[in-house]
Amino acid sequence: MDDFDKYRGVIFPRNLLLGHNILGKVAEVCDDFRFPDTGIIVTGDDTYKAAGRDVQISMEESKYNIHVHKAGAATLANADKIFVDAEETGSEFILAVGGGSKIDLAKIAAKKLKIPFISIPTSAAHDGIASGRASMKSDLGPLSVEGVVPMAVVADTGVITKSPYRLLASGCADVISNLTAIMDWKLGRDRRDDDFSSSAALLSEYSAEAIIESSKYIRPDYEHGVWVAMRPIILSGISMSIAGSSRPTSGAEHMFSHALDILHPGTALHGEQCGVGAIMLMHLHGGNWKRIRNALIDIGAPVNAEQLGLRADDIIDALTEAHKIRTERFTILGDRGLTKEKAEAVARTTMVI
Repeated sequence: MDDFDKYRGVIFPRNLLLGHNILGKVAEVCDDFRFPDTGIIVTGDDTYKAAGRDVQISMEESKYNIHVHKAGAATLANADKIFVDAEETGSEFILAVGGGSKIDLAKIAAKKLKIPFISIPTSAAHDGIASGRASMKSDLGPLSVEGVVPMAVVADTGVITKSPYRLLASGCADVISNLTAIMDWKLGRDRRDDDFSSSAALLSEYSAEAIIESSKYIRPDYEHGVWVAMRPIILSGISMSIAGSSRPTSGAEHMFSHALDILHPGTALHGEQCGVGAIMLMHLHGGNWKRIRNALIDIGAPVNAEQLGLRADDIIDALTEAHKIRTERFTILGDRGLTKEKAEAVARTTMVI
């Protein structure tokens, strides 16, 4: 007999609801899961007005005892505040109503509390809506932290359509950048024998291709475009659950984005930066970078430094520093990264600068 002893568990959301005017169904989902009577909504000022209040009213009409916690930025300290508030109120489940930061905070708090949570996005700036990975801010830049996978995702397309379109375009760009992440993951498999999941990679690639193929339908104030975009955005997050890491959705293009976050924090959105990074990294991979660029233009996402609010030198600096961000991951950047001359040549060839 051989010594085979591998083990792998995969946790998925058990219920995915997507459509118009479905916030009232959150209580039904909680009933189906036989949630206890007391829960807490994690939200923000704007997102409470956009959807949190409606969720609270619907839940209370269904005889649930609901507390509201208006959280700040996605930091571990703010996740601890949710933990304390939930314990003090006796909350036994979390409803995360908001954008990526509120959902990420709920993932961390739910893990620490050992209670379930439901993801109720009011926007879709990145693909973390259905995943168990959370991006936390720190003095050293963004941290990728393990949280819990939501038991359910309830995405109201009407609510998301009313959110700033830039957020949806950023989420689409984030998913499109899966294409270079998968190429980097395959390099890690081939060069360093990294664990690789074909099923996670296929789902991630499908999500990216679905966004690209539907790019002409994704535009402002068009709910059908939200409907088209949200399914692959959610599936992209699920690919991370299959892989047990962010590898199917995060490669050198994300390292480039994180480098920008460190060098020029708050200038552009994460997904916007990943999209621009994917254009350049796809060129380095020898792939069809123009196809990515054209899809981003269709959607209305940035494709160059100026549209990101950055200078040419900012792009070059981030591209040369990117290989230092996740040194445990092998990517097209290699161990030594790019010289400034090479980074500038790539950025100019792909029209990023």
